[in-house]
Amino acid sequence: MNITRFAQAPAYFPANHEGMHCLRLQGHEAGPAASLWLGVSVLLPGGHTALDASAVEKHYVVLEGEVCIRTTEQTALLGQFDSVRLAPGESRQVSNPGNRAAMLLLAMPFPPG
Repeated sequence: MNITRFAQAPAYFPANHEGMHCLRLQGHEAGPAASLWLGVSVLLPGGHTALDASAVEKHYVVLEGEVCIRTTEQTALLGQFDSVRLAPGESRQVSNPGNRAAMLLLAMPFPPG
């Protein structure tokens, strides 16, 4: 068993993330994991990512607030406990269009190999 207390979750700093505070809950520097890692991002009002893709799928769950997810084909505003799956190679932009901070859970597999 590997427990990561939220208060001790290590921060990480992904490229192209503005106005966001990202914490690792499991995997990477938060402890051992075989197939996926978990993170939480706090998005300040106006916080966002670039419209980028990754080689692996991503799953997001909104824990607090509202988060806008934009792909090249669709835009959706997600509220508390709404979730979205993004396919490998699918470009996405995550943003907080509101005036209150939002919190987003991320589950993402490790890259192949």
